[in-house]
Amino acid sequence: MLKVFTSVWALLLGMCLLMIGNGMQGTLLGIRGGIENFSTFQMSIVMSAYFAGFLGGSRMAPGMIRRVGHVRVFAAVASLISAVMILYPTFPNIAVWSLGRVLIGFCFSVVYVTAESWLNNAATNENRGQALSLYMIVQTAGIVIAQALLLTADPSGFVLFVIPSVLVSLAVTPILLAVSPTPAFDTTKPMSLSSLMTASPLGCVGMFLLGGVFSAQFGMASVYGAEAGLSVAQISIFVAVFFVGSMLLQYPIGWMSDRMDRRLLIVITAAIGFVGSILGMMMGHQFPILLLSAFIVGGMSNPLYSLLIAHTNDFLDLEDMAAASGGMIFINGLGAIMGPIITGWMMGTALGPGGFYLFTAVLFAALAVYAFYRATVRPSIATDVTSQYVPFSAATAALAVEVAHEYAVENEQAEENAA
Repeated sequence: MLKVFTSVWALLLGMCLLMIGNGMQGTLLGIRGGIENFSTFQMSIVMSAYFAGFLGGSRMAPGMIRRVGHVRVFAAVASLISAVMILYPTFPNIAVWSLGRVLIGFCFSVVYVTAESWLNNAATNENRGQALSLYMIVQTAGIVIAQALLLTADPSGFVLFVIPSVLVSLAVTPILLAVSPTPAFDTTKPMSLSSLMTASPLGCVGMFLLGGVFSAQFGMASVYGAEAGLSVAQISIFVAVFFVGSMLLQYPIGWMSDRMDRRLLIVITAAIGFVGSILGMMMGHQFPILLLSAFIVGGMSNPLYSLLIAHTNDFLDLEDMAAASGGMIFINGLGAIMGPIITGWMMGTALGPGGFYLFTAVLFAALAVYAFYRATVRPSIATDVTSQYVPFSAATAALAVEVAHEYAVENEQAEENAA
């Protein structure tokens, strides 16, 4: 692992700085929105705008990179991210913030595609799996570190907006200077949504539902904290725990995924997420219980994301897996756009802050019930012939998913040949 790190450290450092910047601006806006007296529904529009931009960027990034190259695209979008972060406190207006979030989401989507293609090019066949694992860890660690940095200044001022702007600007330097030459860029054309739905109804429905869960925890958790009267320090810890849970529980659940019926594991994992959500809704006024619920919800949602991709691949031919990854992420993005809006509406009703957890509880319950139903209408696949579980973060672009699955398939084939 150390050898892999030394070969791609510059890329990983750049991505860590980018994720710190992204994690800071997401949580900070939720806190600052409360200071500016924006309503919960107004903030839900702002948070939803990020996912709309992210979805658009994931579709447009490949064409942009092919036309003008990695370097120009990366430098351009990083500069735009840095500028938008400074504009937030300058113009505390819902329309300006929403437009800024669309641009931020678009740019980060392009950044991920660009950085992941460079990471793939910098890694070798022997260390690609470890490099991708490090990449996922760095992404999550960056968001967790971001929450700690929120305690360094007053959220009502400019400093906390300047910090992520500077970090994003600095992130460009190691990435652009360390990798040469720039790689050739090629992505697989996504499979049609109708073909995906035919291949795996559970994968598609589950990804749509999880999009709502992810957008709630990434976009609305800080808004929930502000509405619930938590301090800035408590909000930072609360948001961080979602991602700590996802990082710690991803691999144990992945280990189980390769040894049991994945649909049963999806049912169990979603059911645990439901229990965690109900716990937060009923006893969230007790901060330790609130943190426990965040750990459970975060710890279940990210493994479910990877589980659903692996389950879908179980019903696809090897040559179709890469194409399916783009479609799966698109479906997840559609759910993510609507998640904050529905969450904001629920929190703005008589439910109050508890609407945040009620929303995730409903989605987890729907996923558990649908997975159980699908298990009754389709035969299970023997665990010795299922595709390999590969851990992913919801912030991952389709390119990393394609590369990871191609690497997993190559490993499986090599093991079979050796046997």
